[in-house]
Amino acid sequence: MPEETYTRLREYLDRTPGGFPSTESGVELKILAKMFTPEDARLTMQLRLFPEPPAVIAKRWGMSEERAAEKLAEMAQTGLIIRIHSGKHDFYQATQYQVGFLEFFVDTIDRELAEMVVEFEKHLGDAVLQQHRVVPVGAAVDPTSSIASFDKAREIIKKQKLAAVAECICKKQQGLLGNECEKPHETCLSFGIGADHMIRTGKGREISIDEALKIVDRADENAMILMPTNSRDIVHMCCCCSCCCALLRMLKVHDRPADYVRSAFLVRKYPERCTACGVCLERCQMEAISETDGRVEIDLARCIGCGLCVSTCAQHALSLVARETAPVPANYLNMLSELAKKRGLGFGKLNPVMKVTSLPLFVKMLPLMYGSGLAEPMVNYMAKRGWV
Repeated sequence: MPEETYTRLREYLDRTPGGFPSTESGVELKILAKMFTPEDARLTMQLRLFPEPPAVIAKRWGMSEERAAEKLAEMAQTGLIIRIHSGKHDFYQATQYQVGFLEFFVDTIDRELAEMVVEFEKHLGDAVLQQHRVVPVGAAVDPTSSIASFDKAREIIKKQKLAAVAECICKKQQGLLGNECEKPHETCLSFGIGADHMIRTGKGREISIDEALKIVDRADENAMILMPTNSRDIVHMCCCCSCCCALLRMLKVHDRPADYVRSAFLVRKYPERCTACGVCLERCQMEAISETDGRVEIDLARCIGCGLCVSTCAQHALSLVARETAPVPANYLNMLSELAKKRGLGFGKLNPVMKVTSLPLFVKMLPLMYGSGLAEPMVNYMAKRGWV
């Protein structure tokens, strides 16, 4: 009963923070059938949104630990699930569609899958948008201003210890559809456990922090928006353009993109300095800037504070100013639990704990937690209540 299996997998994935809605066309089931074998689908539904070692998962799967370890490694390599390495041990967990296993298909996506992904993206809703925020390109930020470090792209990157870069799946997807983008393609940055997963599965390559900084500088040169994880401690940062990026395309169709993205800034214009040279019109990805009768006008409802117009304004007629915005979640897990809470999902029950959870420390403690025998009953308790 393959179709029934994929229907149940869809329901399972819709309970993850990012969601996986049903459609009238059934394209979501076609995507799952393209990515998952029936066996992979069945096994994935028995995983949790919490890292577990192969020995624990093997009991649930009804197979030997050795066979479970082989299968988990295979599924992680394909891109279906997440592998977390801690010490000498590997732990595995299920993940959501986007941002999640879709991005792990960057090395294997073909035209058929690209067509289905584009058809499906309009059904995803704002849950995907809420997983990102916009930070300004470095040249747009006044170095003397008191901007929080988590709103400065270069400061965010400088404090990372491990970085990786991968080809942007959105650009690859559009290229497969005949819409080749001339901007740089190797622009999808990941850090920490995100980078470790990309490197170990071969989905991305390890880079130095200096190279990561050069990539974001190159993004400014090519009018690409910086979109990190919507948290203070990030696991990834996208360098996006609205011709390719699914998130920016979703934003762009809104009359007021500023209402749907977390950004600490808006642009301010100084009319007396503006010469209407038109450079800012070309760089704006949200069509927030227009020219009428030789005058440049800015629609603040469309401005998402990326700073691309500011960084190249030779007349210094534009600057970024702070705007009121919701607090930035502390970390990746905090962000996901907030999203789950808004959607009324069980994972949202863990939000108070996730606010104070250090992701690097959590990963480091996994072997000790399972070695002590405390983790398994705790995870089983949360699973019975639908939290993980």
